[in-house]
Amino acid sequence: MRDIRVATAQFENRDNDPDYNLSRVRELTRRAVEQGAEIVSFHEGCIPGYTWIQPLSLEQLRDVAEPVPDGPSVRKLIAIAREFSTVVMAGLFEKDETGRVYNCYVTVSPDGYLAKYRKLHPFVNPHLSPGDGYNVIDLLGCRVGFLICYDNNLPENVRVTAMLGAEVIFMPHVTCGLPSTMPGRGTIDRSLWENRQRDPVRLRQEFLGPKGRGWLMRWLPARCWENGVYGVFSNPIGWDYDTVKPGLAMILDPFGEVLTESHSLEDDVVVGLLTPEKLEQSSGHRYIKARRPELYGKLVEPQESITLPGWTMQHEKPA
Repeated sequence: MRDIRVATAQFENRDNDPDYNLSRVRELTRRAVEQGAEIVSFHEGCIPGYTWIQPLSLEQLRDVAEPVPDGPSVRKLIAIAREFSTVVMAGLFEKDETGRVYNCYVTVSPDGYLAKYRKLHPFVNPHLSPGDGYNVIDLLGCRVGFLICYDNNLPENVRVTAMLGAEVIFMPHVTCGLPSTMPGRGTIDRSLWENRQRDPVRLRQEFLGPKGRGWLMRWLPARCWENGVYGVFSNPIGWDYDTVKPGLAMILDPFGEVLTESHSLEDDVVVGLLTPEKLEQSSGHRYIKARRPELYGKLVEPQESITLPGWTMQHEKPA
């Protein structure tokens, strides 16, 4: 790995409005590059919007999804990368030649399409198909991996991605402010978001408490610390279909420390300098070498995989 400046963004996406959302991707990419960013990353499903697809049928979902890499949104993303001479990463829904639909994260450069990753644990719509593997790529002198939202909640996924050589893991999310049963969790009143200019303190308290940052800090730093990797967290801010999201875009280092983060109550982008010396100094780098695989047979026993969030999805509610 070399020294590299990486950006992570937050913005209030509009449901089913790729043109508007791509305009925000373009503007925030411009702002990131002005701060020296060589890679600019955005949240899960940010191009079409994400949470609003909960009630869609398979046919409706296919209408939202696009081929990757030959669809219109990827072409527009490449145009943004070329305009600002940088690497851009963003989320959308991909449909393949068989009609399956995936929650997909794409990486493009000024030279064109580079890579995609399909979420391993989709749940927001029952017609989404799960991805079937990890993806770690060489990018600008670094080894980079990808895990989308829920994928990062399973320690095994982050560990395997690190063992495949990832030094930096991009972690696009749509999370927080959800009706979870965990203590202190729950939704954020939309009126607080709408009144954020007049009363920012109350909204910030919600964003930084157990509904937002407080919950992230329970586990997100641990994923970076226990594996000795940089984590690049992106997330929307503002109204997202039926809940308020807190943004909180941040980059964590291999010690699990927050390198940089957004405290803004608006669309924003933050840039951090990632350096190689922390990788070998980190505890996680030593822990991976200390593993004893002969003891871990229980981890790979076959089981039925069921991805369940801690609240009721719209398609699960009684008619």
